[in-house]
Amino acid sequence: MASADCSLILFGGYSLTRYTPHADAKPVIQAMPSPTWRLRTTAYWTALFVTVLSVPLMGEERSERFDRDPLWDGQNHRADNPEPRTIVQDFGYSRSAHAGGKPGEMGGFISPAAEPAYYAKTIPTKTLGDVLTASGTLACTGRPFHVLVGFFNNDTVNEWRTPNTIVLRLSGRGDVFYAWVEYATGRWRAGGDSPQGFPTEPDPKTGRPQPKGFPAGGTVHKWSLRYDPNGNNGGGVVTATIGDQTAVCHLSDGHKADGATFNRFGLMTVSKSADTGGELWLDDVTVNGELADFTTDPGWEGFQNRRRYVTANVRPRFDFGYSPTQHASGRASGEVGGLIFRGDCRYPDTMAYYGDRLNELTLEKPLRATGKVCLRRGVSDSTVLIGFFHSKDSMMVNPSQDSGLPKNFLGVAVEGPSREGFYFAPTYRVNGDATDNTPPHIYPDGRPHDWSLAYSPAEAGGDGRIAVTLDGQSVRLNVKQDHQAAGAHFDRFGIITTWIDGNGQHIYFDDLTYTCNQDEPRETAAGDLRSQDASAEVAVVCGAGYKSSRFVPPRGTGPSGLLKKPCRACGTRHKSRE
Repeated sequence: MASADCSLILFGGYSLTRYTPHADAKPVIQAMPSPTWRLRTTAYWTALFVTVLSVPLMGEERSERFDRDPLWDGQNHRADNPEPRTIVQDFGYSRSAHAGGKPGEMGGFISPAAEPAYYAKTIPTKTLGDVLTASGTLACTGRPFHVLVGFFNNDTVNEWRTPNTIVLRLSGRGDVFYAWVEYATGRWRAGGDSPQGFPTEPDPKTGRPQPKGFPAGGTVHKWSLRYDPNGNNGGGVVTATIGDQTAVCHLSDGHKADGATFNRFGLMTVSKSADTGGELWLDDVTVNGELADFTTDPGWEGFQNRRRYVTANVRPRFDFGYSPTQHASGRASGEVGGLIFRGDCRYPDTMAYYGDRLNELTLEKPLRATGKVCLRRGVSDSTVLIGFFHSKDSMMVNPSQDSGLPKNFLGVAVEGPSREGFYFAPTYRVNGDATDNTPPHIYPDGRPHDWSLAYSPAEAGGDGRIAVTLDGQSVRLNVKQDHQAAGAHFDRFGIITTWIDGNGQHIYFDDLTYTCNQDEPRETAAGDLRSQDASAEVAVVCGAGYKSSRFVPPRGTGPSGLLKKPCRACGTRHKSRE
């Protein structure tokens, strides 16, 4: 049974009541009509006011269920540039002979795109505990291309880095092509080219090492790929060769234990976003000891490898905001999210945000947010930020590329590094920036999660703290005193892009609750409890059981007074008694 813990009389005949629905529930502050006889004695009022002051007033929170479009503020979040691109995939078995030998080979025209495509041999399922080998010949015609050649799992082909892969990644650059050896575990943790990649040479402009490259233009190269689970002192090692050059990749510590399964070998697109395609050809391919010389069609499996279509997944064409979907498993259909690329602060149209308008907030008082999240697709070298930011300062066009975080941001980052897959990490930027390096992992597998964010300012001259949880797993990040004193301020809560560009994620959030006002109500000479704008603004519970955004009882209204605005939880203009 609900029990009222304490009450405070407001102007207009209302009381502010703190009640607990049941023993295990959190207290709720609710505005209710109140009989005027409670003000009859000064002694009663004084005692009651002291009681209410014992209830911590942490500012006001707002809840958004996205049951309908909340009409949040946005900038560039539904971009119309770059233009959608036409993608051509035209590869598989062919009677041609580009890669040497008799007529018959595999390959063709392959385009990088968000939508996966492959042509591959079905193999018995293998793991990181098995030896894997492949070899053959290859040739490219000199046009740009970007492809993967190797072992993968057709059930997890969704993005790059592609989980459950051991591959050669090949990229055409005119007269040469470059090559890297890489892998990704079943938990999206990736690695490559360590301790030894293919040869490099100094960049003539920067002096930095760059891949030396292999001749293109139809030159035929022999290649091989081998995974040895016992190499690297039992940690696993991938060795690749092209001609007489060798690259070696040790699996990072703990990655072999992640596990991975492989049921295909073949050609696969690099699934990032739309890019320029080109031709690559393979012949005389031996997979785990079985030769395919392609003199006849081997009947390998093709997936979306012969088609022409238009895609809007072109970097950095932002496409996020309100969505009628339910990927994050909220209480009802409707959520916020979509396709979010990293931004670039050097240009006004390559940054974007979508957020709710707030009273101005600072680091002087607590901030909090909770909700649900679902990461459906995550490309390596991508970042999504959700939290508190400033609609002007966080979108300031400037030439700096020192930090990927926008100014005046505090919240959560969903990002790598690729060796760890994706973290759900606390982060902030005031003058400098800070992130934590041991947060929980979130996988781009489409599963929903519960999350929370809580910022606490410094006490007794110490550091402040940001605490983030994902499904109960928590991590904390200290906010240094000088950062708290830097004067950061926020006027939006929602999604904002980074300041340094990169790839994209498909991610969704729902059932969000967040701080919208840090002003604590104050006592006036008449004993009213009011905020700085002279209206009593407190959270209420609507008839459907949801917490409304705010309740503003106008002066002179009685028990039949209405909410000033429709309830954010269910859209109804409730009577005050609800």
